Amino acid sequence: MAKTKGNRIQVILECTEHKGTGLPGTSRYITMKNKKNTPDRMEIKKFNPILKKMTVHKEIK
Repeated sequence: MAKTKGNRIQVILECTEHKGTGLPGTSRYITMKNKKNTPDRMEIKKFNPILKKMTVHKEIK
């Protein structure tokens, strides 16, 4: 993945609604998570600047 410091790892969040629109570009955010506390993939509502609204962003590999 990327840098690790103990149980914290860096993850990439990508917009789920943007793929279906056909618009160019992608909305991605980079954040950190504690792998021990959150072993599942993250799902967070973040702002998508291309769609200009809050959308669900899921963790990608």
